[in-house]
Amino acid sequence: MVTPHPTRPDGLWLDDLHEGMSFASDTYEMTAESIIAFATEFDPQPFHVDAESAEGTFFDGLVASGWHTAAVTMRLLINGLPIATGIVGGGGELSWPSAATDGDVLRVEGAVTRITRSRSRPEQAWVVVEHRTVNQRDEVRQTNSSRLLVWQRPRAGGNA
Repeated sequence: MVTPHPTRPDGLWLDDLHEGMSFASDTYEMTAESIIAFATEFDPQPFHVDAESAEGTFFDGLVASGWHTAAVTMRLLINGLPIATGIVGGGGELSWPSAATDGDVLRVEGAVTRITRSRSRPEQAWVVVEHRTVNQRDEVRQTNSSRLLVWQRPRAGGNA
């Protein structure tokens, strides 16, 4: 059960967000070792687990699983858009225009595009965030449109 209490005292509340607000994350370097380790456990396809076997495939080399890129994106998003109550997802769209590779230094950039307050619970809103994961050459590795549940800052005395 999610409650509207901060998990990050320095995080952002609904009151801190506005449509058009942009953000950027720290970076994360993909390595062959991390690509292989993730894929070995979660997506053991030849182009994710073995550089030699990956030659001659669609990717013609070792590439990260899209789910690995998604997991890294989530990690970066937590610091790039530090929501006080945590990032609570309510759906979205995800695509991988190109695969992350060994040596990619990934970062997330994005913006808040829509805020829709709940009619029945005005202390919370659905916040739509459009973001993309890019490497050091600005090549887009992943795009997302995420719908996040965000709460307003609790008022003094504990009432939301």
